[in-house]
Amino acid sequence: MNRYITIPLAAAFLVAGATAQQNPPVTVLPCAPQLTSCSGQPIAFGSAIDAEQQIRESQELAKRIAVPGNQQWRAKGDQHRTYQFSEAGAAMPYRLYVPTGWDGQSKLPLIVMLHGGGSDENRYLHSNGKQLLQLAEQHGYVLVSPLGYSPLGAYGTPLRLPAVFGQPEAAAKQRAEVTPEKERTLELSEKDVLNVLEIVLNEYPIDQTAMFLMGHSMGSGGTWYLGAKYSRLWRAIAPMSGPFVDEANYPWDRIRSMPIMMSEGTQALPSVKGSYLMRDWMIARGFNLEYLEVDADHGGMVPLVLPAVFDFFDRCRPR
Repeated sequence: MNRYITIPLAAAFLVAGATAQQNPPVTVLPCAPQLTSCSGQPIAFGSAIDAEQQIRESQELAKRIAVPGNQQWRAKGDQHRTYQFSEAGAAMPYRLYVPTGWDGQSKLPLIVMLHGGGSDENRYLHSNGKQLLQLAEQHGYVLVSPLGYSPLGAYGTPLRLPAVFGQPEAAAKQRAEVTPEKERTLELSEKDVLNVLEIVLNEYPIDQTAMFLMGHSMGSGGTWYLGAKYSRLWRAIAPMSGPFVDEANYPWDRIRSMPIMMSEGTQALPSVKGSYLMRDWMIARGFNLEYLEVDADHGGMVPLVLPAVFDFFDRCRPR
């Protein structure tokens, strides 16, 4: 039965389907660049990148640029890093945090954090007294924040405001407006996230059964998109205030058994309306969803929900 629970500190309400502790094993589904309808016609989902091929390319890149034994190799703490992204013709920045108490050998869980539109790899990690870094240290997670190629790269999906769940016309319009230049930006944004992930996986002993994805606003859209397209990578996902999902074109079966914490602010208009619709739609169809709501606007909701997101990821980790 779904339930509402008051959560201290955030003045929040939680709607839960099955709790993470009651989850069945996560079903691993194959990745593909697009799905097909029952009639065999292609369904638009995001970029045309083949997911499995991209993982292999990013793994090869990570091995080429690795320099084991240098001063930076397997360093701890807060790190500003770059790598050479040849397809973009640029040195691409990313932010990495490794718990200072790590013993240098034990496997570590990992969180990928996707920033919102117009931001960068640093902003969310600097916000609210470096709350994200403190939570990563406290809970023992490696935290990585990619730029996603561009402050407005969108991680491979063309959907953003006003194309929230329940607005199929807006979603169709945004897909139709993707120019070749925009398509290239989307592809590079998606590639950058996978490159950064594989660079970290190649360097640190990450527990690959405990990898998580979260993001806010545009990063929430990226979390929904990359969470499904690369579903075999993630133990759970946590999209925050950004239900940029088109019901007819999203590969729902890839995340059907995946633990998901979806969060919103009551004043986050218009995204909260889409989140209400999406929450009810998913719960009615038996998705493994928890919904967290706080009394805040679109930006103000982030620091209020982050402690609960880390607790959620802790609950989802394999025992």
